[in-house]
Amino acid sequence: MSNGGGSYNAQNDSRAGSTGEPDIGTEPTGGFFSADYKKHDDLKQMLDSNKDNLKLEAMKRIVGMVAKGKDASDLFAAVVKNVVSKNIEVKKLVYVYLVRYAEEQQDLALLSIATFQRALKDPNQLIRASALRVLSSIRVPVIVPIMMLALKDSVVDMSPYVRKTAAHAIPKLYSLDPEQKDQLIQVIEKLLADKTTLVVGSAVMAFEELCPDRIDLIHKNYRKLCNLLVDVEEWGQVVIINMLTRYARTQFLDPNQQDAVADDDKNFYGDEDEKDSEEEEDDDEKEKTPPKKPYMMDPDHRLLLRNTKPLLQSRNAAVVMAVAQLYHHIAPKSEVGLVAKALVRLLRSHREIQHVVLSNVATLTTIRKGMFEPYLKSFFVRPSDPIHVRTLKLEILTNLATETSISTILREFQTYVTSSDKDFVAATIQAIGRCASSISEVTETCLNGLVGLLSNRNEYVVAESVVVIKKLLQMQPDSHSEIIQHMAKLADSITVPMARASILWMVGEYSDRVPKIAPDLLRKMAKNFINEEDIVKLQILNLAAKLCITNPKQTKLLCQYVLNLAKYDQNYDIRDRARFIRQLVSPAGEKGALGKHAKKIFLASKPAPVLDSSFKDRDQWQLGSLSHMINQRASGYSPLPDYPETAPDPTVRNVEVPMPWAEKTHKKKAGKPKKEAFYSDEEEESESESDSEESSSSSSESGSESESDDDSKSESGSDKEKKSDEEPESSSSSSSESESSSESESESESESETDTKPQKKTPPPKTKSSAKPKKEAKQEVSLLDLDDIDMSNTSAPVPAPASALDVLSPSLASDLQGLSINDKKDTAISVTTPMFVSTTSHELLHRMTGEGLAANYRFTRGTCIYSTSMVPVEVTFTNHTDSPVCNIRIGDKKLQAGMTLQEFPEIPSLPGGGSMSVSIGIDFKDTIQPANFQICTQDRKYNVSIKPPVGELFQAVTMSEADFTAQQSKLTGMNENSGKVSIPSQHNNSKTITARMSELANVAPVSSSQDGLYRFAGKTVSGGTLLLVTVKVGEDNSANITVNCELMAICSMLVKEVKQKMSQA
Repeated sequence: MSNGGGSYNAQNDSRAGSTGEPDIGTEPTGGFFSADYKKHDDLKQMLDSNKDNLKLEAMKRIVGMVAKGKDASDLFAAVVKNVVSKNIEVKKLVYVYLVRYAEEQQDLALLSIATFQRALKDPNQLIRASALRVLSSIRVPVIVPIMMLALKDSVVDMSPYVRKTAAHAIPKLYSLDPEQKDQLIQVIEKLLADKTTLVVGSAVMAFEELCPDRIDLIHKNYRKLCNLLVDVEEWGQVVIINMLTRYARTQFLDPNQQDAVADDDKNFYGDEDEKDSEEEEDDDEKEKTPPKKPYMMDPDHRLLLRNTKPLLQSRNAAVVMAVAQLYHHIAPKSEVGLVAKALVRLLRSHREIQHVVLSNVATLTTIRKGMFEPYLKSFFVRPSDPIHVRTLKLEILTNLATETSISTILREFQTYVTSSDKDFVAATIQAIGRCASSISEVTETCLNGLVGLLSNRNEYVVAESVVVIKKLLQMQPDSHSEIIQHMAKLADSITVPMARASILWMVGEYSDRVPKIAPDLLRKMAKNFINEEDIVKLQILNLAAKLCITNPKQTKLLCQYVLNLAKYDQNYDIRDRARFIRQLVSPAGEKGALGKHAKKIFLASKPAPVLDSSFKDRDQWQLGSLSHMINQRASGYSPLPDYPETAPDPTVRNVEVPMPWAEKTHKKKAGKPKKEAFYSDEEEESESESDSEESSSSSSESGSESESDDDSKSESGSDKEKKSDEEPESSSSSSSESESSSESESESESESETDTKPQKKTPPPKTKSSAKPKKEAKQEVSLLDLDDIDMSNTSAPVPAPASALDVLSPSLASDLQGLSINDKKDTAISVTTPMFVSTTSHELLHRMTGEGLAANYRFTRGTCIYSTSMVPVEVTFTNHTDSPVCNIRIGDKKLQAGMTLQEFPEIPSLPGGGSMSVSIGIDFKDTIQPANFQICTQDRKYNVSIKPPVGELFQAVTMSEADFTAQQSKLTGMNENSGKVSIPSQHNNSKTITARMSELANVAPVSSSQDGLYRFAGKTVSGGTLLLVTVKVGEDNSANITVNCELMAICSMLVKEVKQKMSQA
């Protein structure tokens, strides 16, 4: 019965002779029970099959293994091959697996990076989100730029689920490369403005991870977050509530300060009637200072409290706990009691939740005792409660004890003492002692009850009772000498060290009340000194010293005996204590300075101990935090900020919301200027001011508005909202002014009439042109300009090959530079002359390499005489020898695919010591790849290379500010790259910034209506791709650099170079 490589009997024999170690197969194959059986071989075969149902079944089994905690990493290579599967269900499960193991198998995951990037464009939102999740799970710094581009693209994705995934990827990217923080903050700012409830929770989580101190990002979104809070997912609610708690502590005044104000006012008026001179002076000072204004709660503060109150009924305990801590930290005292019922409801949950809730309730009961008094019985201990829950309930019951409820609580404690749990009984006795110390009316009753427990059979009950009685006797030692005698007699039977030490301390402290018992107790303790615990030995030494001072006749020898025993003890604390006591009590010579005061030192009156709650000092931590749970600062914890003394400006939270009807009316008028002018001139002369302003707007503004209107019609709903927010503010402000005027009703009626008329009757364009020829001509120019913009940006012009028709003379090229080839008189975007032409040359051929022939080149930034798609380069040859160099020309070219190079005419002869400049044209195809070619002479060939700086690939263009804004709104997502740089103060001016930008790249400045905002525009020489650069300088000399271009690689490189250029001293 052979099977594969061995028989069943042979396997049995080998196992019988083994010593417990696993068998190691020596053959390539073996039986089913052999160790060399291929692991997961069936799954790999299923994954390699051509049938989707087998792949799906295999993936389900693999994901099930991962869910159970089994290792499935050896299947990574087989699974990652199926990432290109066309079956959606298989692809989903593959991505689930990759998210788990991408960090462990980084090399294999990197091989599929192109597949993940393609999946980011998949029509299925789950695939796009899964691809982004896998991409962010690959912890390799090399792919940070790819992750950043994918993140920026996902932030503006149509699917809220993808945007939520992008928010989750932000902390991962930040932990991988902290230098990306500035760009990630800009991404977070976009996510915080999202109005989808699925996204805002994750956006706030990313905000808390990266920049929790950037409160300015929350101002505009505060009211939106408050209103969306009820509809956000549960864990998002927890994050938002915690963040809003911190926000409220920095932006609102303390709502409980009115009590202090009332007390100050009472003192102010009460002191007027006093006749003492000192108090009159105080009155004079108070009269000089103006009285404080009464507290008025900020409406936004009230909005937060009102919108979080319904969440107390949430089924999620974390949400309820978050609302409770919010009310505790920022609500008025009169309203905090609302959370008590919700917290008590959570005590019916699992024991883990009970522990957390009870810990926070215990802290609340030390500060706000009256909150939970109506729910006293909810904290009674149940037999099924674990010990940690029982201890917390005891703590809460002790904190809630008052004169009215103490009888009920003590009856409950009386039953707890009979429990079989030793730790619980000890905690109960301590709770009884705390009740006795805090409520004087029941001190005697509790003390008698504890004395009764001294006769209990349980040794631990007796020991804990002794410790607690000792603390209580310190409060009233005079009237309880019988109890001291009774406890001294128990010293022989009690073996718990702490209880024995407590008895010895009491007898020594109050030895004058038991003068006959104390010496005898010392004698018994001295007999067994060497067998006692260290804590008991220390108290025996103290007892001997005190009795030696008060009763030296009977105890002096005993004291010396104990000191001699302690002198050779193993514990150095005991040896030191004995040496110290010997010098005080029985010095060898005359008593020193300290010996005279030995009685004052040992028998000084000691204050009674204060039995406080262990939760009393936990209010320093934020309620519900990990630091509060463990009562020490946890990693990442930041304390709540203090309330501001003066209220910050509340207008920072104001957001101008455009009215939908005003926005709609404005779009109709801006998009159809002909109809507006036709009807307003023919039918009505007394139109409203807003209508006349809109009809007489400039052509550039109308063009950009109509363009955005057309785009919004062709795109989906979310893009409509986005583009409507980015429309020029002049229209919205004019419409808002017309609505806020005193004649708003009549104006709205007239506007509605003029809006409805074009819908009823729409004349053809011919009648419009015949009716108003001047208006038609003016509007024709703007519409034609709009067409030019659309044509030039929707499809990049294809560069024409260099031909005889393209060759221009230098003089003609300079004359035609800056002119458009179109017949229109006015163009929105036109090429202009460069602002700066560098005179710096770059070495092309060194004279040592060229055997005396040297060559330098520079970029002239003009129009190339060979082709408009080529970058002009001036090459200067210099002959450093005495003999002439003949036949200088360009030889073989080794150019990248698509690149072209136009040669210069051959130089027949260059005399010795002479130089000559020639022009060549290179079409770099909008890349910075070098152009490699040969420079040849009569008998030599030299390999040279020209690599263009990224700024030399552009030509400067001019455009209006409105066109710049409109084009920039199209180049977002992966077509936008940004960075932050600090500009030296001496260079923070318009002239220097413009000059440096012009030196770096061949771009032209665009007029800006805002201070500190500089715009520059250009387009690539080869493809005509538009480039937009924005430099926004802040008050602290920090500048935000934003580059918009369809060429992402050039966009990224230009940002780095701009940052380096602007930061130069």
